[in-house]
Amino acid sequence: MLAGIYIHIPFCVHKCIYCDFYSVVNQKIIPDFIDALIREIEIYKDHAQQDKIHTIYFGGGTPTILPPIQIEKILNALRKNFKIASGAEITIEANPGTVNLSSLNNYLKMGINRISIGVQSFIDEELKFLSRIHSSEEAVRAFSDAREAGFKNISIDLIYGLPDQDKTSWLFTLKKCVDLKPEHISAYNLTIETGTPLGKMVNLKTVRPLSDKVESLLFLTTMEFLQGSGYHHYEVSNYALPGYHSRHNMNYWRHINYLGFGPSAHSFWLNKRWWNVNDIDEYIKLLLNGKKPVSDSEELSLKQLLDETIMLNLRTGFLDFNKIKDLNGQNILEKGAEDFKEFENQNFLKITDEGLLLTNKGFLYCDELAKRISFFNQ
Repeated sequence: MLAGIYIHIPFCVHKCIYCDFYSVVNQKIIPDFIDALIREIEIYKDHAQQDKIHTIYFGGGTPTILPPIQIEKILNALRKNFKIASGAEITIEANPGTVNLSSLNNYLKMGINRISIGVQSFIDEELKFLSRIHSSEEAVRAFSDAREAGFKNISIDLIYGLPDQDKTSWLFTLKKCVDLKPEHISAYNLTIETGTPLGKMVNLKTVRPLSDKVESLLFLTTMEFLQGSGYHHYEVSNYALPGYHSRHNMNYWRHINYLGFGPSAHSFWLNKRWWNVNDIDEYIKLLLNGKKPVSDSEELSLKQLLDETIMLNLRTGFLDFNKIKDLNGQNILEKGAEDFKEFENQNFLKITDEGLLLTNKGFLYCDELAKRISFFNQ
């Protein structure tokens, strides 16, 4: 069986105003963190002895804050304790301003073959609002350096839905991005998370979020422009040139087993999910005492598996009838025929013999459709 590994590197130069991922700015504890992380990897070495790891993903935080030698140390620990498949996809997230040609060459030499660059915008005023540490010029330089180093699989992360953003400014960023010809593009809607500086600004009414109507326009603009530029829309927020889908992200959307290492990292294995403590000091302390740094866990019920399968299938644009039948033995088409026909008449989806195929409009209402369809499995 194939499986994946996620490594959470929780360090950042500083916290962006919109981010609610667990991260810290204290880089003095990096050596202790690396030691603890390797201990956690060793604890789970027997967990996947019958499985080959076909994807590894370094996320954060900002993994490229670590010196390349530390990333290599982690990779060596993974190779020592797990069976890494030949041709495995190994991704590292990077922020412009934290990489250069030398470090990128080192990442490639140690076996990292995919890089995801957190550009977010090619408009400097928007980058300042988001409190990013780089300029649009530095973003282009980071991409060019990655290409010069030899990376043949580069992804760019973008964010839309910023206050005062309109179709014209968003199209400017999309065009600048496509001009670089990355193999993969992730375009995420800005989410206002409680407890973040941006969330507080919204509560104080110093920042006004975009209306749903404008957000929908920007979402549809993204789909139309990127599809017209040759990118396949294979998940709500993700686009790829042929053959360059993120194999690691597909693990999540297909309920494939994966292990997560590092503070706040999540794991999913044989229908069980668990997640680590989201405090780096506690994480290090637990591992130094030989304990797993798990905060909590859950065994997914059949209903949870069904609901997640429906939601994850729809996010990738296609709900496979057979996947539902394999789980509960039921023909969802028969149970939901009337509603599905209504959805089709409203141009949300197309009904095929194999499943439900979302239209561009359907992607816009993906979460609502998932809730309606999950009702048929009550």
